[in-house]
Amino acid sequence: MDLNKKSKFLSYVLRHKPDEFGLTLSDGGWVSVNALMKACNFTKQELETIVATDEKKRYSFDGNGNIRANQGHSTDVDMKFVEQYPPEILYHGTGSKNQDLIFNEGIKKMSRQHVHLSIDVETAVKVGKRHGKPLIFIVKAQSMYNDGYKFYCADNGVWLTDYIDSRYLGVLSWSQKK
Repeated sequence: MDLNKKSKFLSYVLRHKPDEFGLTLSDGGWVSVNALMKACNFTKQELETIVATDEKKRYSFDGNGNIRANQGHSTDVDMKFVEQYPPEILYHGTGSKNQDLIFNEGIKKMSRQHVHLSIDVETAVKVGKRHGKPLIFIVKAQSMYNDGYKFYCADNGVWLTDYIDSRYLGVLSWSQKK
């Protein structure tokens, strides 16, 4: 199995189905590297390479023999995120087919623990492309925070919140994307 497939498998295990492999995530989402290697047939070198080369910085080691996915969990785990004051504007990438639904219902976390937000347009575009023709929402994050919404920033720089009401959204026009 190539490293890209192994990385996707690692994401599946650490973010969604650790119990399928006899693993239990501790507070913060950590699991023993040794237990993971044994349960999922990873080598230490494969894990180190995946963590070091993953462009989205999805995974971290803690220095005590543990590994975790930095965010994106659908399984119930307390990631111990600390509330932070967000930048004025953040971005959310999705497929254009979701525009009407989002303007009617806001952005929901769906099966994940949080809504994921990007600090830059380029990252949001990459995320949006995974869902078809990309649509980039501008999120008025500081306004939300000032109105009582909580924000967190994962170790890899992804901003997180629980829900975004449509009144805090705008659509990035194509002329702004140049």
